[in-house]
Amino acid sequence: MTKVELRKGEDLERALRKFKTKIKREGIIEEIKKREFYEKPSQKRRKKHEAAQRREERRRRLAE
Repeated sequence: MTKVELRKGEDLERALRKFKTKIKREGIIEEIKKREFYEKPSQKRRKKHEAAQRREERRRRLAE
């Protein structure tokens, strides 16, 4: 569970901003979006393969 420590007299808007950044950093938002709809195993494999290809292509471009 994500917690945000507040200082005395700290504004609610600032606390919300801290909470959102902490959740984003922990990857909770991405996880929720992934679990929102069922994804077939073949689709997961395809996405994983395509991501690997993009990483490899990026690595090749940077090496040149």
